[in-house]
Amino acid sequence: MNQSIKNHTKDIIFKDLENANQAFNKLYKGDRQDRQPVHTVYGGAHLFNSETPQNLGKVAIKSLLHYAPNCIAFAKAFQLKGYERLPDDVDSQQQMISDLSGIDYAELKNHEAGFCYKIYNKVIVKLNAEPVEDFRIDFEDGFGNRSNAEEDQTAMNAAEEVAKGMQENTLSPFIGIRIKPFTEELKNRGLRTLDIFLTTLLLKTDGKLPDNFVVMLPKVTIPEQVTALVLFLEVLEKTFALPQNSLKMEIMVETTQAVMDAEGTNPLLRFITASKGRCIATHFGTYDYTASNNITAKYQEMDHGVCDFAHYTTKVALSHTGIWLSDGATNTMPIGPHRGELSKEQEAENKMVVHRAWRKGYGHIRHSLYKGLYQGWDLNPAQLPMRYTAVFAFFLESYDDAVMRLKSFMETAARATLIGDTFDDAATGQGLLNYFLKGLNSGAISEEEVLATGLTLEEVRSRSFVTILKNRKLKKKKA
Repeated sequence: MNQSIKNHTKDIIFKDLENANQAFNKLYKGDRQDRQPVHTVYGGAHLFNSETPQNLGKVAIKSLLHYAPNCIAFAKAFQLKGYERLPDDVDSQQQMISDLSGIDYAELKNHEAGFCYKIYNKVIVKLNAEPVEDFRIDFEDGFGNRSNAEEDQTAMNAAEEVAKGMQENTLSPFIGIRIKPFTEELKNRGLRTLDIFLTTLLLKTDGKLPDNFVVMLPKVTIPEQVTALVLFLEVLEKTFALPQNSLKMEIMVETTQAVMDAEGTNPLLRFITASKGRCIATHFGTYDYTASNNITAKYQEMDHGVCDFAHYTTKVALSHTGIWLSDGATNTMPIGPHRGELSKEQEAENKMVVHRAWRKGYGHIRHSLYKGLYQGWDLNPAQLPMRYTAVFAFFLESYDDAVMRLKSFMETAARATLIGDTFDDAATGQGLLNYFLKGLNSGAISEEEVLATGLTLEEVRSRSFVTILKNRKLKKKKA
């Protein structure tokens, strides 16, 4: 067979291509394999203590049980699938719930209240066991403008409470602080708080950080702000003999300049590169960003078109870099206007206000999930029921279909592999696998429910549809 390209020429050209490919793969290394929290609760640093996550859970479960005392009232409050067919009177509801308690879990899908029954119980379990997945001790918007002396003292107190929470195992699985931005006006205050907090914490814990600790830098507009924070984190690591790169960071996307810079390009990848591997996530600041776009207060909502533009731009800019993306928050709180001893009319008004706020937040979260943003903010414990309801409903609505599709897909792929055909639709298989990975990580889908696909947990956690097919092919050959 005749060829015109000499091996020497090929090697020279392919060597340059190899270097370029390797540089590309280093930057676009793929999605992270570890668990991503479904939310971050932002709370004022002055209010934080070691028991805050548990206390927030208690408030959340109290709110849920008060305004949705059973799964049917819950379905109607959130207008979950099939809620219109469920009874309104309490006696009929109680009879239906009594019937549900005797039904096998697998058969619930055939009951008209089975869907809401599953989600309601999953939400209650979650709120009791792990109500807060991620908490950000906030020294910015949630803390406000206070005297330097007060912020200094709060930074010390918060660090001591984190140390106490580490010792008593009461912290959320993910935790961090949000400092003030590194603008000219606030950079010294932001750094001082970071220094006081981490110095106090590390002295108290003999140089140990909480699991999944992160520093949030807000209102980032230029890469140099990220670079400055990285340099300060390096100093702190050396001072306390911490492992290199152990202090991680996140950045806020909440200005128009973070989406398009002075040159008309998206700067986010430059921000990530400037972090030298420390940045693990970007969080979207809904209200600062909409204000930056001159949107009036009435229309500063998570589902506004300017937010969608920023979300999609961010996703394209950072896709496959391993950076987690988080949406912002709904600022309508599901809290009734009346307190104390209430009349029937006041109680009814409270219920109406809470249910309306729940549905609004539920809709916003579902909108984020639809766009592929699997994390968002919560600002109040009364928002936690709607967070988990939206996440669990999103995944469980398509569970049966996804199980059937993945089973069928695996069979088709296996047949193609066995007869030597090329199976070129791996992207669809990967998409189905990603559904189960996200559902499992969120708590919406249990390990038992994942096994219904015919995959093992080990296969699911390989995170690669292609790898699963290759390993199954190898096993068949050995057999």
